[in-house]
Amino acid sequence: MNILFVCTGNTCRSPMAEGIFGKIVADKGLKNIKASSAGLFAMTGDEVAENAVKAAERFGCDISAHRARRITSYILDETDRFVCMTPEHAASLALYVPSDKITVLGGGIPDPYGGNLETYLTCANSIRNALLAQLDEITAEESE
Repeated sequence: MNILFVCTGNTCRSPMAEGIFGKIVADKGLKNIKASSAGLFAMTGDEVAENAVKAAERFGCDISAHRARRITSYILDETDRFVCMTPEHAASLALYVPSDKITVLGGGIPDPYGGNLETYLTCANSIRNALLAQLDEITAEESE
């Protein structure tokens, strides 16, 4: 199962979600689940935000090597489940993929872009809590 975390620039929320989700999946021993991330308006190759790296580290994730990538038709075709950071991201994706493949994480995760470390830690904590609450929904196809 291929899960794609989606935000705007792929330098803050979606890389943190990808890293935190990867740790949750590994800790729970879930198999055959691959997570990645991309942005609707990402500048391919941009580095992840420094505070996103620091926040993810607090949750046991190293996302320092992440580089932003923009969603492409290939990525859309290879993804089983899209986990969006906002309802607006979901609405944009719904123009290209079936809406039953799209989930909004936690009802929406505010963008920490430009914020201080505390802002990013709050965002990462919201992401983790929402991932844990929605884990069965996100990984539903894998258990079928």
